[in-house]
Amino acid sequence: MLSKNEVKYIQSLYHKKTREAERVFVVEGPKIIEELLASDYTIRKLYATDEWTKTADLSVELIRVNPDELQRISGLQTANQVLAVAEQKSILKPGLKNKLTLVLDGIQDPGNLGTIIRIADWFGIEQVIASNDSVELYNPKVIQSTMGSFIRVGVWYDDLAAIIKTANVPVYGALFNGKNVMEMDRVAEGLVVIGNESKGIRQDVQQLITQPITIPRFGKAESLNAAVATGIILSHLVA
Repeated sequence: MLSKNEVKYIQSLYHKKTREAERVFVVEGPKIIEELLASDYTIRKLYATDEWTKTADLSVELIRVNPDELQRISGLQTANQVLAVAEQKSILKPGLKNKLTLVLDGIQDPGNLGTIIRIADWFGIEQVIASNDSVELYNPKVIQSTMGSFIRVGVWYDDLAAIIKTANVPVYGALFNGKNVMEMDRVAEGLVVIGNESKGIRQDVQQLITQPITIPRFGKAESLNAAVATGIILSHLVA
């Protein structure tokens, strides 16, 4: 049985301030936790129902809970068998040569960031640089939206303009006026900049873009979702 203090502690991890202070985060669901267990992330504790523990072979601390208890500590509308509290990882500053790197300018929606990380993983992009005001990687909604891809894709937060100025690689930027991405050759090195969901790429970053690109519009939609745009662009750029 979970104590009141333990319930209160786990519930507090749904707040960024506590996650940052404790350097931990919450992961939920059998599929993601299976990948987490196979990764180099450190899991502090697992909370799981009998349904999940029947098939588990674990070397980490496991607390058996009933479905009602799991629901009390879950951030999901319907709790899904198992929840983990894991330690955050320190990400090394990324090298930019001989690879493609996604650069995210002010992505605010957790679902968008999670989906972008998942898309990056699909196309073999191993690193993302996000502006300091982008949504936090360890936000539970981001983690769940990645479907485990956060394990394989490193996310680094920094001043984008400062990073780009010293990158010395091509800088592709998703703008309304640029080269048709569908007509471009595959690329193996550079930064691919994706802007904020409503405001696009900020001016200080825009002026550093060396190769503006655009997704041609055939209908009347005003704009594309940031994650959708990322998927389309990478599908044409990735070698």
